[in-house]
Amino acid sequence: MSTGKINVTVENIFPLIKKFLYSDHEIFLRELISNATDATSKLKHLTSIGEAKVEYGNPIIEVKINKENKTLHIIDQGIGMSAEEVEKYINQVAFSGAEEFLEKYKDSAKDTGIIGHFGLGFYSAFMVADKVEIITKSYKDTPAAHWVCDGSPEFTMTESSKTERGTEIILHIAEDSTEFLEENKISELLRKYNKFMPIPIKFGTRQEALPQPENAPEDYKTEYTEVDNIINNPTPAWTKQPSELSDADYKKFYNELYPMQFEEPLFHIHLNVDYPFNLTGILYFPKLSGDLNIQKDKIQLYQNQVFVTDNVEGIVPEFLTMLRGVIDSPDIPLNVSRSYLQADGNVKKISNYITRKVADKLKSLFNENREDFEQKWNDIKVVIEYGMLSEAKFYEKSADFVLYPTTDEKYYTLAELKEAIKDKQTDKDGKLVVIYASNKETQHSYIEEAKAKGYEVLLLDSPIVSHLIQKLEMDNESLTFVRVDADHVDNLIRKEDTKISKLTDEEQTKLKEVLETVIPATTFTIQTEALDSNSAPFMITQPEFMRRMKEMQSTGGGMFGMGNFPEMYNLVVNTNSELASSILNMSDKDSQQGLIKQALDLAKLSQGLLKGEELTAFVKRNFNTLK
Repeated sequence: MSTGKINVTVENIFPLIKKFLYSDHEIFLRELISNATDATSKLKHLTSIGEAKVEYGNPIIEVKINKENKTLHIIDQGIGMSAEEVEKYINQVAFSGAEEFLEKYKDSAKDTGIIGHFGLGFYSAFMVADKVEIITKSYKDTPAAHWVCDGSPEFTMTESSKTERGTEIILHIAEDSTEFLEENKISELLRKYNKFMPIPIKFGTRQEALPQPENAPEDYKTEYTEVDNIINNPTPAWTKQPSELSDADYKKFYNELYPMQFEEPLFHIHLNVDYPFNLTGILYFPKLSGDLNIQKDKIQLYQNQVFVTDNVEGIVPEFLTMLRGVIDSPDIPLNVSRSYLQADGNVKKISNYITRKVADKLKSLFNENREDFEQKWNDIKVVIEYGMLSEAKFYEKSADFVLYPTTDEKYYTLAELKEAIKDKQTDKDGKLVVIYASNKETQHSYIEEAKAKGYEVLLLDSPIVSHLIQKLEMDNESLTFVRVDADHVDNLIRKEDTKISKLTDEEQTKLKEVLETVIPATTFTIQTEALDSNSAPFMITQPEFMRRMKEMQSTGGGMFGMGNFPEMYNLVVNTNSELASSILNMSDKDSQQGLIKQALDLAKLSQGLLKGEELTAFVKRNFNTLK
């Protein structure tokens, strides 16, 4: 038997570990199982090259709870350690000093990789245990060793009677951590961190039905046998080559990742690169709504099949954080702060690679089956549009597959759209005017008027449309976008011809003055326009610039303070309508004002602007006319 002090420069390391990593104390199991996996993988390597003269066999890692003794056991059949190796790897752990430790990590107490950063994976055990034992036997022909430490720098080491190769870690769970003696808790942690570890992990046993014999009687009762309960899938889909997997395999793996997700993904992208960095993974496009507040953090990050985090910001381009799936890379420095991570050159390369791979996949899907791609467009567009705005490299490639749907469900690429509208939608200055709607229902009358003119009306209804069209206009000098309700249809695309007004200039001025006595100037700017006599007499429009800036402000961007501007609209009054003449020629002031109010309310109703008290009064007023 030998005793000694663990070689640490901090007088007592264990309170530090507990204090700084308490919020992440559950990771002890991940760290200990990772060590067991490493020990098993090393044995596999040494046997494969003939250095270890032992049978590799079919090793597993076993996790056991002994409630009576208040112990948790992690047992592997890996490389094992001699007493000298325990001394080297467990006892001679050196810190650079308590002060540096405290200073360096005071801002990242929640960083689950701190322990690993110091090679202290094993010591995470002391976050939940007040005594830890190691019983280990090396694959070499040396006596087994038994190491015990009670959470102080003192340890004891004796010979052990263990005869089987491998290591058993025994944690004597502390009073404040008894939750880790509950099967449900350990099962939950194993599923969270170790679901795809490369070595089978046993946690208890389960009953498995035996096949029914061929000549079984009618009243045959199914027989069961007890088998190891293996909680992980050691060969998940992302560790295989794409050529080995079918569409059904990819869907099955998606269900494995998200068992409570009932909608199937639209398509997947298999990542597989080994130069200039190592990265594997599978990303899935789920069905997405047009809402930007989509639940993110659904992509799981692994390091050699060990779960690390589902906060992949900085590794995956931000626009792709709305996707789902797995990324696994040994080259990502996971044990440092996120700001360092985002500045790391390798990480930037990984982010660029993922962006390029996604763009290439979208292009191939578009080329291979455009009809299918069009059907999926509304479910994926929010990711793609966000990517166009946030990633220059993605934007460059996007012209090959980004679609612009019309209200009639035709789909154009930008090049196709320009060609389709150039004859009818070029204004007097030679600019191509793209007319779009954001809501087919509320803008229905405006859409119908534009279509009657032979115009194509796009349906652009995502929350970032204002930002997107601003970018497209900047990159296409001869292109301009205007929403279908931004002006009367005759003014959306300015041509040379001008219509003649039935009212003289003097009458138009008088009409405007009369209207201004009833219509609030704080909300409406009155425009008198000579339009077709069949056009609506009153029409409410909102200037494109003003509305677009407000929308950009509300989704983060645009001109400062625009979000606080009052709602301002144009009221376009058709001077060639019978209503305009009637209002002008009325002698009874009350009737005149009543008619103006009714016409304004109808215009507001068509734009969805008549609400609350005003709507109640309008309905009541109109019912009264039926009496």
